[in-house]
Amino acid sequence: MRKWQAGWPWGLLSSPAPSQPSTTARLAPTESLARMEAVVNLYQEMMKHADPRLQGYPLMGSPLLMTSILLTYVYFVLSLGPRIMANRKPFQLRGFMVVYNFSLVALSLYIVYEFLMSGWLSSYTWRCDPVDFSNNPEALRMVRVAWLFLFSKFIELIDTVIFVLRKKDGQVTFLHVFHHSVLPWSWWWGVKIAPGGMGSFHAMINSSVHVIMYLYYGLSALGPVAQPYLWWKKHMTAIQLIQFVLVSLHISQYYFLPSCNYQYPVIIHLIWMYGTIFFVLFSNFWYQSYTKGKRLPRVVQQNGVPGTTKVKAN
Repeated sequence: MRKWQAGWPWGLLSSPAPSQPSTTARLAPTESLARMEAVVNLYQEMMKHADPRLQGYPLMGSPLLMTSILLTYVYFVLSLGPRIMANRKPFQLRGFMVVYNFSLVALSLYIVYEFLMSGWLSSYTWRCDPVDFSNNPEALRMVRVAWLFLFSKFIELIDTVIFVLRKKDGQVTFLHVFHHSVLPWSWWWGVKIAPGGMGSFHAMINSSVHVIMYLYYGLSALGPVAQPYLWWKKHMTAIQLIQFVLVSLHISQYYFLPSCNYQYPVIIHLIWMYGTIFFVLFSNFWYQSYTKGKRLPRVVQQNGVPGTTKVKAN
């Protein structure tokens, strides 16, 4: 199985010292060039580890297209979109939102099922599970669902576009935009290099939570007829917190097992870090919403439909 090269990627992050520059003016350009070279070398080294089984999958050729999409998304939801809508009436998108949210329920259910069938209910131990880089049917099935999970994150960018078009700018929070932009960017690298193994557990759990979350939003989009059946909205944040606890507990096993041959430890570190960061962010949201009550208005809107909280971040 493939392993990280010794010291990689950390050794590539330190640039060579310039050889006795005569002036400070010459030192800065030398350091800048060295750092740029280090970044290029890091990128080239990471691409050497790309899983060849993903060749031909949309968005997976290079990080340029997906990075451009995410940068365009951030620019639109934070700048261009609000300026376009400034002097316009909000769009009424109820029919679209019903179809959109229930479609994501179906997609998320399918992703969970595929994760289970491609390893988690068969060959995986739920502890230290390395990535299977073979071409057996189960391993290829895991590659497909890992890519589908990533692709679903680009579909979910529409969440924020809906906020902007309906002029619900208060819902375009740091937590929401960070989740929808930074995480897909890092997930791209995870799927590109290591589609499967113990690193895919958080993706399966995230998709499970999204089944519940988009079901709520789909029902909400139906209007007053569905309101009596939405009593469980108050438990949504708790479900999201449980998600981060489960992910962190599962991935933390790596640090306590006597040995683990998972090939890319850096992915383990990133998952643990993200799980911890989002647990803190959502805990703060819980405190502000339900303990202090600052963000618990009488009637607000999520995706432009009735609800009881202002933020949809995950």
